[in-house]
Amino acid sequence: MTSIKPSFKGLVPFIVFILVYLGAGIFFEIKGVEMAFYQLPSPVAIMCGVIAAFILFKGTITEKFETFISGCGHSDIIIMCIIYLLAGAFAGVSKAMGGVESTANLGLTFIPPQYITAGIFIITSFISTATGTSVGAIVAIAPIALELSTKANVPLAIILSAVMSGAMFGDDLSMISDTTIAATRTQGCLMKDKFRANISIAIPAALAALVLFLIFGKPETIVAVQQYDYSIVKILPYIFVLVLSLIGVNVFIVLTGGIVFSGIIGMMTNSFTFIQFTKEIYTGFINMNEIFILSLLTGGLATMVTKAGGVEWILQKIQKMITGKKSAQFGIGVLVALTDFAVANNTVAIIINGSIAKKISEEHNLDNRRIAGILGIFSCIAQGIIPYGAQMLILIGFTKGALTPFEVIPLLWYQQILLVLTCVSVFIPFYEKFLPNREEVVIETIEEETEITYETSLIEEAAE
Repeated sequence: MTSIKPSFKGLVPFIVFILVYLGAGIFFEIKGVEMAFYQLPSPVAIMCGVIAAFILFKGTITEKFETFISGCGHSDIIIMCIIYLLAGAFAGVSKAMGGVESTANLGLTFIPPQYITAGIFIITSFISTATGTSVGAIVAIAPIALELSTKANVPLAIILSAVMSGAMFGDDLSMISDTTIAATRTQGCLMKDKFRANISIAIPAALAALVLFLIFGKPETIVAVQQYDYSIVKILPYIFVLVLSLIGVNVFIVLTGGIVFSGIIGMMTNSFTFIQFTKEIYTGFINMNEIFILSLLTGGLATMVTKAGGVEWILQKIQKMITGKKSAQFGIGVLVALTDFAVANNTVAIIINGSIAKKISEEHNLDNRRIAGILGIFSCIAQGIIPYGAQMLILIGFTKGALTPFEVIPLLWYQQILLVLTCVSVFIPFYEKFLPNREEVVIETIEEETEITYETSLIEEAAE
């Protein structure tokens, strides 16, 4: 195998992508356009990088195109894209049949009014974890939080920080969030193992934040408990998906089962007809179009950049700052966080840095489950605190100018504690107690690959 020479030139197409994406965001921000960093579609920005790669890299157009297509068609990329579609369909169908509304109303009905802020944090955390979307959780809960803040005289900044904290808790831990999908597929580990690696850090951080919300989020006026309409049955699909994912059932079976389960409940409760059910599935597919196309194009570009020596160049530079396993983990975390600050999208940040993180991980013999966890945690922390991220912009948008991001950011206690505990876990790896031995996972993976290879050979023999 020919060794790849490190080359800064190989990294230029990725830099072009980031500069175009970041530059457009800054331009629209100066112009005063709402959601400035989301005006230029990310797939269009990545195409600028792809074009730059075709212009800058050596070889014929045919050779470069073949390299690009091989990256787009890599099994990890295709698997990731299919999971995106299924996750989008499940989230869309479940919301259409009333699952999100029922979950929120159930929590609001039974949480004591004196614990409103802490309750909002718990409800948002569950919705975000169940649906796999932090933005969706914010859209569902923020208007309710605003109303409760006014009625109970709870400081607006604190109750909205509870919404943001809960949203990012679920974004990191959800089995069907694009963040988790990207982190696990780029590192080659199971979703349930990434969940186990992170839950031991996220739960203590969430509990500490919960205590702070209980202390500082007490309402001055105790509002009367309201009876909201909810249906336990409509919450079951979320529990179904979460439980099966944790057990280790194949993600395709889990999501397909969740879609069918939600569809049956929706039709039984007259939330939609069968035709409307199919349309909701398709709408869910469409909602994932941007991340689907971005992942395909990024996979192709990453392969071209790697072949041109761009990844080797950045690894060479990073290696000078990395002296061992601990600094390697910090290096990966800082890298994905800085990328998120630039592109304002945690999934994009993970996809960009996935191959680099994997190479650093292999170089220092790090646990791929841990690295997937680090990618998820650091990207979600960064995404949850940047004032120009979609989550913060939508959250603040509900206040109609009554609040600025800089009033909420200091109160994002969950993200702050999560960062501290993640750094501590580098020196004291307490998360390892929640993970099976690496040797067992490796043996299981080898057996699965052997079985697949054997089945493939039989098919090939039969074809001959």
